[in-house]
Amino acid sequence: MNRALRPDAVPPPNHEAATFHQSLDGYRPTPLRDLPATARDLRLASVALKDESDRLGLPAFKVLGASWAVERALREQPDVRTLVTASAGNHGRAVAHVAASRGLRCRVYLPSRSVPARREAIAREGAEVVVIDGSYEDAVARAAADARQQGVLELADVGAAGPASWVIDGYATLFDEIGRGFDLVLVPIGVGSLGAAAARFGAETGTVVVGVEPATAACLTMSLANGAPTAVDTPGTTMAGLDCAEVSEAAWPTLQTGIAGTVTVSDDETRAAMRELAAAGLEIGDSGAAPLAGLRALAGDAAAGELRAAVGLGPSTRVVLIATEGPTDPAGYSTVVTPAPE
Repeated sequence: MNRALRPDAVPPPNHEAATFHQSLDGYRPTPLRDLPATARDLRLASVALKDESDRLGLPAFKVLGASWAVERALREQPDVRTLVTASAGNHGRAVAHVAASRGLRCRVYLPSRSVPARREAIAREGAEVVVIDGSYEDAVARAAADARQQGVLELADVGAAGPASWVIDGYATLFDEIGRGFDLVLVPIGVGSLGAAAARFGAETGTVVVGVEPATAACLTMSLANGAPTAVDTPGTTMAGLDCAEVSEAAWPTLQTGIAGTVTVSDDETRAAMRELAAAGLEIGDSGAAPLAGLRALAGDAAAGELRAAVGLGPSTRVVLIATEGPTDPAGYSTVVTPAPE
């Protein structure tokens, strides 16, 4: 779908977060990888991939939001001793990692369909892992209930204010590193925090932003169509980080005014994108490969024709794809990219 933008209504990015991140041990900008074969195939001026497979020692971008949100929270609530959060995997690991670095306890609630590899990675960061018999949204409710206790802070990337807003601010660093020079950004959505950061970057730089969602968890697509946040059923997807039924309250106003439109992709399309990236020497997980699948859909699918025309996709377009994660489920990744024996 496509829609009219209102960049004047989009808040500016928070550049203070970049200064904070640059002070952290191990900080370095993640690389932009050129994909010349993809650009030639789709008849575009250029395609680059922002490779977030190694960010501050973790295999996903989430630590940018978690680290800044914890910094902001501790400035206001220095008596916090325990962080709680809900996650599909990457956010929980990032919160656990930051909690350990700040000497805090951490508890992470995961939905029942989270894969063992992601659970184990969170536990290795020192967090208590609680797998609930329910969805991601049920995990969010459990974390919120814990946060009513003294000294406990919910570090959510969903919600109306506080940490959810700070998480969006933290993601601005990723886009500060990209800078100007692109016409179009494709970004995975999930609950929308990264999408909101992308929209703020787009409004500031004049870059068009398109969101990419699983066809089975297209909560932003439905919300934009209805003009209000709308929950959707989520039967499941291999794009675990995007398996979300509703957008964040903190992200929604920016998404509504700053996202040009959305495309949806299937698990099979994303797996094909993972194999394409692997052939180019890039190890990118399911959620991270979704923008490449989305670009191919935007360029070639009849259903995307109106949005394709609205964003002016063509031979002069310079595209950047936000690849949010490496193989956070190594066994699953290997199954996808390893050719079957003949």
